[in-house]
Amino acid sequence: MNVPRPIVAAAILAAALVMPGRAYAQIDFSGVWAPIFHEDQPERVPGPDVGDYAGLPINDAARMKADTWDASILTLPEHQCKPHPSTYGFRGVGNLRIWLDFDDATQKLIKINTQIQWMEQKREIWMDGRPHPPDYAAHTWQGFSTAHWEGPVLVVDTTHLKQGWMRRNGLALSDRATMEERFIRHGDLLTHIFMITDPVYLTEPLVKSNGFRLTANGIVDPYPCESVDEVVREKGVVPSHLPGTNEASEEFAAKHHLSVEGVRGGAATALPEFAKKAAAP
Repeated sequence: MNVPRPIVAAAILAAALVMPGRAYAQIDFSGVWAPIFHEDQPERVPGPDVGDYAGLPINDAARMKADTWDASILTLPEHQCKPHPSTYGFRGVGNLRIWLDFDDATQKLIKINTQIQWMEQKREIWMDGRPHPPDYAAHTWQGFSTAHWEGPVLVVDTTHLKQGWMRRNGLALSDRATMEERFIRHGDLLTHIFMITDPVYLTEPLVKSNGFRLTANGIVDPYPCESVDEVVREKGVVPSHLPGTNEASEEFAAKHHLSVEGVRGGAATALPEFAKKAAAP
C-alpha cells in the first residue's frame, strides 16, 4: 500500500509538533541546586530581628503569638533538631537535591523527591494522581504534596502540615495552612515561587520566591543532630514572654527609625503606599 507523500509529510509534521511539547512539559529538575539568596538575604541568612513583622499579611493572633516567642526556646532539647517545614525549608541554608522515581513497568514518573541539607529535610511530591488524605490524617513537617504540569511549570499543592513558621522570629503558621508552589527552570537557574494560605494567622495569601543555581559537582552532606541540655533550667520551664511584656517591635522600630505601626506588619505594610507612613516623625 502506497501512502501519498502529502499524508506522510503531514503525519511527520504532526509528530514533530506533539513530541517537543511533551518533552517541554516534562522538565527535569533533578540535580543538586545551590541557593542564590537574591531574595530577602538578611532575613534568611543572618536571620530576622525579633519584633520585625513588616511586610507580612498577618493578623492580631499572629502578632500575639509572635510576641510571646523567646529565641531561647530553641535551646530546649525537643526544639534543637526540628527541620524547617516545607513552608520555609526552601528559604533556609544548604544545598537542595532533587531526584525522580519512575514506575519500573511503565516508566511513568511516580514521585519527585527533594532533600535540603539543613536537618536533612526530605520531601515527597507525588505525580501519579493520588488524592490527598482525609483531614484527620497525620500532619508532618513536610506535609502531603501532589503535583501536576502547567506547560513547563511544575505546580505543587501541599496539605497536612504541622504548625510551622513563616519567619524565624516567632511568626507562626498553623496546622490549617496550605501551600501552592511553582517550580520554573531556565537553564541552570531554578525559580521557586510559593503561596501560603492560613485562615488562622494570615489575612491573605503570603507569596515569596527563592532562586537556585544548578551545581556541576554539588553534594548534600549528612546532617546528624543530637539534642543536649544547652542551658540549665528547672524542669518544665519554657522560655516565653507574657502578653504585653515584649517590647521587641518598639526596639526594632527605634533602631531603624521606623514607625511601630509599620514593623508590626499586616497586608498594608507590603504596599508602596505605606512607605510614606513608615518613617517615624
